[in-house]
Amino acid sequence: MSTQTHMLRCTGCGQRIAGQEARSDFRCPSCGDLYEVEYPWSESASGAPVNRPNPFALKHLWQERRTSTLAVDQSGVWRFRDLLPIVADDQAITLREGNTPLYELPKSAAALGMNWLLAKHQGMNPTGSFKDTGMTAALSVAVSRGFEWVACASTGNTSAAMAAYAARAGLRSMVLIPEGKIAWGKLSQSMDYGSMTVQLRTDFDGCVRVLTELVKRAPIYLLNSVNPYRLEGQKTPAFEMLEQTDWQVPHHVIVPGGNLANCAALGKGFAELKHLGFISRVPKISVIQAEGANPLYRAMQENGGRSLEPVKAETRASAIRIGNPASWKKTVRILEATGGWCEQVNEREIALAKAQIGAEGIGCEPASAVTLAGLKKLVAAGRVGTEETAILLLTGHTLKDSEYTIQYHRGQLFNEAELAEAGRGELDQHAALQHAPIVLDANVDDVLRALDSVAATAGQIA
Repeated sequence: MSTQTHMLRCTGCGQRIAGQEARSDFRCPSCGDLYEVEYPWSESASGAPVNRPNPFALKHLWQERRTSTLAVDQSGVWRFRDLLPIVADDQAITLREGNTPLYELPKSAAALGMNWLLAKHQGMNPTGSFKDTGMTAALSVAVSRGFEWVACASTGNTSAAMAAYAARAGLRSMVLIPEGKIAWGKLSQSMDYGSMTVQLRTDFDGCVRVLTELVKRAPIYLLNSVNPYRLEGQKTPAFEMLEQTDWQVPHHVIVPGGNLANCAALGKGFAELKHLGFISRVPKISVIQAEGANPLYRAMQENGGRSLEPVKAETRASAIRIGNPASWKKTVRILEATGGWCEQVNEREIALAKAQIGAEGIGCEPASAVTLAGLKKLVAAGRVGTEETAILLLTGHTLKDSEYTIQYHRGQLFNEAELAEAGRGELDQHAALQHAPIVLDANVDDVLRALDSVAATAGQIA
């Protein structure tokens, strides 16, 4: 399919424009809402019916491409390019993103009384987060349209992804980040990949405001998730999940809620597959937010998501420390369309869930762990049945925020007020999962005694 056949459709008023006609801030001039990419075969497309992509043929083709040596075929995004024809094959900028593992979580499933719990680990992407899948798509569009500069506002992961892909493409990049509110593991990436890194004395939402004005005054291509091409790449994990489960649709997909593009993208991906006949139903998609950065949760509780009031975001899960999410309207539509929920979890619940995922041998950043913490609440409320299948979306690698993990295991993460609020049972759970380094003299007998002590303690816990 020609890359010129897609349109951008406003998700608010429905106005359609060619991709090149979008304003620099990707907002509809008529109503101010965001766009989504629409193809001739899309359910929302107007005009005469067109031949739809063939599900059987594409399933076979997508698997066949996995054995190809071409970079565009080895990518877990561009391997599915038949359903995102936005650039020519030779214009795709790829670092072989995607194709991330789907792990079973047997310990966590057993603790919840569930038969089967899975985690799609997007932290196994080239720069360590799910942002790579969207960045390869949007930055490739920037290249195809002749931009020399790209920019983003970021809490960390977006900046790392943009800087890496810009370096790969030979573009100049600039990231705006909130000073003192970003994990160093993420900040180091954007610097290493050669981006112009600017720390602003504000929060993430303040960085977004500056960036929005900046791209209006300079020829810079905006690469935040308001860019609809980002979501085209970010919908492809939905395709991968189904491939990895032999096209058996899970009952639930649980995602972290920051700027909320992930929910919107996955919802679009599943809906397209259903419309084209790949699957007969879509999973319920639920969003989990940190209690200190919960504007969507508040909106759903107060008015069913009809309006959203920004909040001053505060959470240690820096990747979702966002108080005014850009894609909230898209996400509300996905929650309504799939029958999912929005839940919130506190800082102790996030840390405990992260440690429990780690105990499965799988590391993730704090923002990823809100999915397990939220799933616990959904199961307790009867919204997720123990006989049902759920997939947690883990958005970032554990090394994205190693300081958080170190503080947790040293018992330094929580303040006195947080510890005072925790019950004895919860504190015991944390104690069982914390593994602080043991400092000993260089003596074998000392090491053996420590080994015996740890083994005895483990036996008591068991």
